[in-house]
Amino acid sequence: MSPRSVVFKKLCKDKSVGVYLGRRDFVDHVDHVDPVDGVVLVDPVALQGRKVFVTLSCTFRYGPDDVDVMGIAFRRELYLCTRQVYPPLLDREEGTHTQTQAKLLRKLGGHAYPFFFEFPDNLPCSVALQPAPHDVGKQCAVEFEVTAFSAESRDAKTHKRSSVKLMLRKVQFAPEVEGLAPSVETSRDFVMSEQPLTVKASLDKETYYHGETIKVDVSVTNNSNKSIKNIIVSVDQVATVVLYSNDCYAKSVAIEDPGDSVPPGATLQKVYKLLPVLANNRERRGIAVDGKLKDEDTNLASSSIVKDEALKEVLGIMVSYRVTVKLIVGGMMGSSEVDLEIPFKLMHPKPAAVRRRRRGRWSSRSSSAAPT
Repeated sequence: MSPRSVVFKKLCKDKSVGVYLGRRDFVDHVDHVDPVDGVVLVDPVALQGRKVFVTLSCTFRYGPDDVDVMGIAFRRELYLCTRQVYPPLLDREEGTHTQTQAKLLRKLGGHAYPFFFEFPDNLPCSVALQPAPHDVGKQCAVEFEVTAFSAESRDAKTHKRSSVKLMLRKVQFAPEVEGLAPSVETSRDFVMSEQPLTVKASLDKETYYHGETIKVDVSVTNNSNKSIKNIIVSVDQVATVVLYSNDCYAKSVAIEDPGDSVPPGATLQKVYKLLPVLANNRERRGIAVDGKLKDEDTNLASSSIVKDEALKEVLGIMVSYRVTVKLIVGGMMGSSEVDLEIPFKLMHPKPAAVRRRRRGRWSSRSSSAAPT
């Protein structure tokens, strides 16, 4: 292995099984997902004749593990696939799919065996809903995990001392091809007013990176006899929880309210600047954040990009963003509102290493170990 290579490893308590991975972040490129390629190291003496299996799971957790209502736990397995790795069903060369596995096998020796999983297209990315500061227990989240365990058979009872788990993340990055800069325009007619109120709002691009300031160009032409009392511009995060029903939670994660007004017959042209970051929303319950490993820091959840034909019922938590421009219009009978919504994407840029891996895609081989 290269001196700069990072290897993630974890051993079970009885030392019979260990999991080795070259990475824990796996990229969803929309048309395909990076495979989970790793190696299991076994101790035949400690196994005492037991077999070794590896499972890749995707779980949607929407309540604490220790709560069980009427026999229903607050978690749902969105995906579960188990393969036997020892005794091997394939020879080492046939079961080795990537250079990472080949390097690990050479380093770990004759008691190391490869495993390989391909994600289905319709699984969500790793995302969680931020709990309130006083909340305890595990948060509502979509989580991925690799589990290696030893047992007499695949369905036999597994002891904690003979199993080991590693959390993974499924992530997406910003598209390399930039779309058109979004723009929205609307007009509103009022009673007793011969001319309309016209509002136009636009962004300078479709995709923004986390930590980047969003510039919203707002143009108001008020030819009506109404007075615009205030203009409020916000960035809204929309989290759609897709499980038994589609519940949407829209929360403002950045807002500009400078008190701008536009009297009848006047115009306004202004660029509003907003910075949607988690640092300004850490105490707010229900904000969607990107999945994290252990106690590391994270950020606002990235926008979800899915195939049109994906099965929505297994997508877990979907995240989108929009800029909302709200005009408060005064009147004799009270105030009214004129709203515009501009969708955009908030994501991380694609690292150079990911682009290199995509150009040199892995080649999949058939496997006789069928998933459960």
